[in-house]
Amino acid sequence: MNDDRVEGNWKQFKGKIKEQWGKLTDDDLDVIAGKRDQLAGKIQERHGVARDEADRQIRDFESRNPDARWR
Repeated sequence: MNDDRVEGNWKQFKGKIKEQWGKLTDDDLDVIAGKRDQLAGKIQERHGVARDEADRQIRDFESRNPDARWR
């Protein structure tokens, strides 16, 4: 998948990600920029959960949003 499609997809999912993880800021989402490992790190930081819990939450999000694409 080319970067343009990932970027467009990311813009679509930013709102859903903010709904799921409300403590993430717009600045956080700009830093994450569609990178799954960055998302997991910010979830850990903002929500105070362990890495495996952040990964589990992302997997749950992916199962509900099959069009989610990461870099």
